[in-house]
Amino acid sequence: MDSTVHKVTRAQVGGVSEPGRYLFTFGWLTITDADLAVWQRFPDAAFTLVAQPGTEPVEEYRLGAFVP
Repeated sequence: MDSTVHKVTRAQVGGVSEPGRYLFTFGWLTITDADLAVWQRFPDAAFTLVAQPGTEPVEEYRLGAFVP
């Protein structure tokens, strides 16, 4: 099991501005209105990527905790 914590910033996910499900190099990422609100308040915040269970072989992620 990979115990590495992966983090992403808004810049790394292309500066998305709408909630939705996006395909990136690491897999699918679901971004919510709440995630975007954090990035509006803290533009450089880095979120942890949280893998969604049962999504193999395609990786599916959501944003988890963030560091402003």
